[in-house]
Amino acid sequence: MAAIGVHLGCTSACVAVYKDGRADVVANDAGDRVTPAVVAYSENEEVVGLAAKQSRIRNISNTVMKVKQILGRSSEDPQAQKYIMESKCLVIEKNGKLRYEIDTGGETKFVNPEDVARLIFSKMKETAHSVLGSDANDVVITVPFDFGEKQKSALGEAARAAGFNVLRLIHEPSAALLAYGIGQDSPSGKSNILVFKLGGTSLSISVMEVNSGIYRVLSTNTDNIGGTHFTETLAQYLASEFQRCFKHDVRGNARAMMKLMNSADTAKHSLSTLGSANCFLDSLYEGQDFDCNVSRARFELLCSPLFNKCIEAIRKLLEQGGFTADDINKVVLCGGSSRIPRLQQMIKDLFPAVELLNSIPPDEVIPIGAATEAGILIGKENPLVEDSLKIECSTKDILVKGVDESGANSFKVLFPSGTPLPARRQHTLQAPGSISSVCLELYESEGKNSTKEENKFAQVVLQDLDKKENGLRDILAVLTMKRDGSLHVTCTDQETGKCEAITIEVAS
Repeated sequence: MAAIGVHLGCTSACVAVYKDGRADVVANDAGDRVTPAVVAYSENEEVVGLAAKQSRIRNISNTVMKVKQILGRSSEDPQAQKYIMESKCLVIEKNGKLRYEIDTGGETKFVNPEDVARLIFSKMKETAHSVLGSDANDVVITVPFDFGEKQKSALGEAARAAGFNVLRLIHEPSAALLAYGIGQDSPSGKSNILVFKLGGTSLSISVMEVNSGIYRVLSTNTDNIGGTHFTETLAQYLASEFQRCFKHDVRGNARAMMKLMNSADTAKHSLSTLGSANCFLDSLYEGQDFDCNVSRARFELLCSPLFNKCIEAIRKLLEQGGFTADDINKVVLCGGSSRIPRLQQMIKDLFPAVELLNSIPPDEVIPIGAATEAGILIGKENPLVEDSLKIECSTKDILVKGVDESGANSFKVLFPSGTPLPARRQHTLQAPGSISSVCLELYESEGKNSTKEENKFAQVVLQDLDKKENGLRDILAVLTMKRDGSLHVTCTDQETGKCEAITIEVAS
């Protein structure tokens, strides 16, 4: 029996297969174990992977990158709007859906993000079939914690369109724990595991509780730091070195900067294992060749502020969850950018007494975990794990609006993102006795400082309350969020017992 695990990230994709009781990553036709999640369109063909990434210098407007950032999102979504602004390939809204506008000289094509994802999944399936044969199509796909139902659905549909039989979608940190067999070898006892995932475009940190083989999310946070930021920093350094040598500033030249980005990306990967990397670019600008040697020490110095931000993000998550470094039993590294030796050392310094798990290459951890789960599902070897991954979580912060002592609006988080469902919370709202109606307002937020009036998704109004001459009235709000993300809210005036209740279909 054989099964497949696929991790589609923003910048790269990786496939692992489960066979003969173990999971292993499969190299693609170029011999690489990780494939760039890039699709390039020409007049006659669609190219996926390294060739597409390298051809972006000449074909940038028809090259789709980071499709995961827009998959399943609408044009009103702030993240989709940010993506559309930054994308070199034109994204438009057509018939109510976002499309890539591809113009290769012939007929203009409009391509769905789901079709781009399907091509990448097809490449992963082809890679898996090279070792398993074409009969194996059972797959487990990984998703980030902050993916909503629409994004999960779009990802699953793209995999199915590629010919996969999708057994399950599991969260990336759960896959990371499965890859190392955490909680499965000795299911008894409780431990806290910090999963540090630094991918191409984002940093995701989670604290997971493992108890009797069951995984539970205690705290999670994401930040927009990723491997592309390290690459851009190095490319800017190379541009300044070229200017110093040849007195030409190429920062405004898109083609030259794309060449530098490609070279910086290659050098960055080399510096994870070597002490220095050579960047040679043939005819970078006005016929000038450029040759520059970058040491690991130089790279670490350039990216030091970004490394510090990563460590600060860990500290902040621990503080928010009420943890200290001593509360963490193990740290799991995943995501290609967590290969960087300096960053690994900084994490070790933060957790000096904790085991740092990095024996599996970090960019292979998540797909190996997905393949392990796929093997469990087709073989039913360990029902404990199956139960552990059924725990749904809220994808966004759910907040209640109040007023502080100065009269300004304040927001209190009732359900932080990553809260295991079902969950129940109580909140007491105080209001002057002189008013006859009280309104409870609920908001959703995807991160710090992003709560705005337009994020309000529900309100409960208690009307016709008996007025009191002085004093405050207490309104007790009870909020219950179910596994499917629906939220039931009851507001009761503690003095009179007057009550109002509403149900919101999908709040998370």
